[in-house]
Amino acid sequence: MKIFIIIFLIIDLSVFAGAQTDHYENNQHNLRSTKNIFIGEDLTYIVKYAFFNLGEIRFKVLEKTTIDNTPVYKTIAYINSYPDLPFVSIHQIYESYIDSTLFPLKFFAKIFNEDTVFVEYNFLDQKKVQMKKGKVGASRLWLDSVASVEHRTQDGLSILFFARMNFGEERSVSVPCFVNEKEEKAVINFYTENEPISIDAVDYEIDCRFLDGYTDFVSVYGLTGDFQGWFSNDSFSVPIKATLNVIIGSINLELIKWNKNLWNPPSFKN
Repeated sequence: MKIFIIIFLIIDLSVFAGAQTDHYENNQHNLRSTKNIFIGEDLTYIVKYAFFNLGEIRFKVLEKTTIDNTPVYKTIAYINSYPDLPFVSIHQIYESYIDSTLFPLKFFAKIFNEDTVFVEYNFLDQKKVQMKKGKVGASRLWLDSVASVEHRTQDGLSILFFARMNFGEERSVSVPCFVNEKEEKAVINFYTENEPISIDAVDYEIDCRFLDGYTDFVSVYGLTGDFQGWFSNDSFSVPIKATLNVIIGSINLELIKWNKNLWNPPSFKN
């Protein structure tokens, strides 16, 4: 599970950029998003390692609903390894319910294997997170408790939308994230220069902006926590391409499918 949480943090972090490092919760008065979450958005990425295609990650915005009378967007991610991949079979679903401030009220994950496991986080307030974990269909939970956190946190999926909706300024930001039942941190450096990026899905160069950064947690799979990403230079800030460093090389993600009635990649112009 952790390998894909860190992959999320590569393609999800399109928030701010720059010269000094700020803590985003202490600077929320500076965050004024001019962008919107679009119901019907549908983005699919291929995950590659060297010459191997490992699988796909698909993000969707399903609907606008409510939790405790608070309007939220229901977002979902599907993570699937390819069936011909030897020794590995990964099938997971993540859901995040995001309010108008771009913070999650609820996170739910389902990990499919011989005993399908679920993880649920309910963000009760800015300092507490209710955690539940167990086997789907079982009468008893493995975990049912409340964690105290120092800051209001993002989950592994909501940070995608929080970041994209606030993309623009040149600075560095430290972002608290609630991952694996505890508060973690990601640091992101954003840059404002435009870059031409090529992907197989289109026959022209895409107008993008670049970021890099790191997380303060490292996976047993050898992920170092360092990442780079390129995002469309438009009002959508769609992740186009990303690279995650590992001990023996790097993992790459690339956009392969999207809802063409809603968005198309902007063309780079000198």
